[in-house]
Amino acid sequence: MDQPNEKIRYSKEFYGNLPLIRSEIQKPVLHRSIGTLNLNDIDKEVLIRARLHTSRAKGKQCFFTVRSVSQTIQCLLAVGETVSKPMLKFVGSIPKESIVDVEGKKIESCTQQNIEILASRVYVVSSSASRLPLQIEDAMRPETDDPEELQIRVNQETRLDNRILDLRTPSNQAIFRLEAGVCKLFRESLQRKGFTEIMCPKLISAASEGGANVFGLTYFERTAFLAQSPQLYKQMAIASDFEKVYTVGPVFRAENSNTHRHLTEFVGLDLEMAFVHHYHEVVDVIGDLFTEIFRGLQKEYKTEIETIRKQFPCEDFKFLDPPLKLDYREGVAMLKEAGIEMGEEEDLSTPNEKFLGRLVKAKYDTDFYILDKYPLAVRPFYTMLDPKDSRFSNSYDMFMRGEEIISGAQRIHDPELLTDRAKFHGIALDTIQAYIDAFKFGCPPHAGGGIGLERVTMLFLGLDNIRKTSLFPRDPKRLTP
Repeated sequence: MDQPNEKIRYSKEFYGNLPLIRSEIQKPVLHRSIGTLNLNDIDKEVLIRARLHTSRAKGKQCFFTVRSVSQTIQCLLAVGETVSKPMLKFVGSIPKESIVDVEGKKIESCTQQNIEILASRVYVVSSSASRLPLQIEDAMRPETDDPEELQIRVNQETRLDNRILDLRTPSNQAIFRLEAGVCKLFRESLQRKGFTEIMCPKLISAASEGGANVFGLTYFERTAFLAQSPQLYKQMAIASDFEKVYTVGPVFRAENSNTHRHLTEFVGLDLEMAFVHHYHEVVDVIGDLFTEIFRGLQKEYKTEIETIRKQFPCEDFKFLDPPLKLDYREGVAMLKEAGIEMGEEEDLSTPNEKFLGRLVKAKYDTDFYILDKYPLAVRPFYTMLDPKDSRFSNSYDMFMRGEEIISGAQRIHDPELLTDRAKFHGIALDTIQAYIDAFKFGCPPHAGGGIGLERVTMLFLGLDNIRKTSLFPRDPKRLTP
C-alpha cells in the first residue's frame, strides 16, 4: 500500500555534508520488504529498507546487494539523469552492514525472484563501522568436508564474541525461528491436552535437587539459589489440584561442563501430570508431545530447515508414531550384544548413550526413543521405586540422535517415603522441609520431566554444538555478551 508523506530527520553533524542524506520523503512510494517483492510490481517506484550486504562500483555503474533477515536482492545504480558520479562514489563507499533505504524501480532480472532494483536514490539510515570483526559472507559459508569448497571459516569464539553480527546470517535467523517453533508447538500440544501453563520462581531457598551444582547468591541477609529446575513447584501445583501443568523458563546449572551439549543457563520446557492407574499414562503423553513437535517442525518450518541445511548439512530426523519404548535392561542387552561390558544396574555413560542411539537407529530406524525403568541407584531421591523390583525405578529418559533430551520419573508423593529416601541420600531435611510438607495434605500420584529447548533444537537439526542454538550462550567460560 502507498505510504503517506513522512518526515524523517537525520543529524547533519553525524553524517557531515554527504549529499544523499534524506531529510524527508518527497513523494509517496510503495514500501516493500524484500520477501514481498513480486513480478506484479515491475516498473513501480518502491522503497526497500535493508542492510548493505555487498557492493562493487566500476566505471559508471555500482552493483550492490541488500539483505533483509535471510533474503537478498541485487540493486543497480547507474550514472544518468538522476544519478551523478558523486552519488555513485558515495554508495560505493557505504560500509557493509549499514542499514540503507533504496528507492527505485523493480525491473526483470535473472537474480532472486526474477527481480532487481534499478536504484534512483540511496540513503544511509544507520551506518556500520567500516571494519567488521567478521565478514557475513564468511560466517555464511557451508560447513562441509568437500575439498572443492572454499575452506574459509569463522571460529566459534569469534562468532560468539561478535554475536550481533553472527546472528545476522540466514542460517542463524532460521535456527531461532525454528527454536521459537519448538516452544509454540510445545505449548499448543499441551494446551490441547488440558494442561495449564504456570510460572515458577527462580529464586529459591535450597538446592532444587539436593545437590551442590547450584548458583548461590546473597538474598538480603540470607543465602538464596538460582533454581536448577521448576520441578518442586510443578509438584506443588499438582498437590494444589491443577492436575496437568507446564512451564517455560530459564534453568540454571552450576556444572563446570565445557562440552558440546552443556550450558549453565538454558530454557527449560517442563511438565507435570497426575495419573490414575500407571505412570506410563504420563510417558505416553510426553512421547506423543514429541511426535507432534517433530511433525509440526517438518510441516511448518520447511523453509527454515532447508536454509539451515545449506550451511549445516544433516540427514532428516526420523521418528516413529507411537514412539519406540525400550526397557532399560533391553538397552543394556543391546549394548552387551555389541560388545560393551556393563551391568544392568549401572548408569549409561555418555559414549554408551550415543552408541546405543546408533544401535537403535540401525535396528528400528528412529532417531527418537524412550528408555524406561532406570536403576534406582542412579536416580534422584524423589524417584518412585518400581513396586515389582526395588532395584529399579519408575523413571525414564528420552533420546534424540543418541543424546538425552528429557529425564523424568514418577515422583514420590508419600511424605514418609520421601523423608526416608532423602535420609538415604544424605540430604539435610531442613533444606527440603517445605518440599516434603507439600505432600502432607494429600497429593495424587504424578510424574513429569524437564526438556532442554536448546538441546532439542540442536539434535533435531543435527548441529554439533548447543551454543549454535542458544541466542547468547552461558557456559563456565562465557558470561558476555
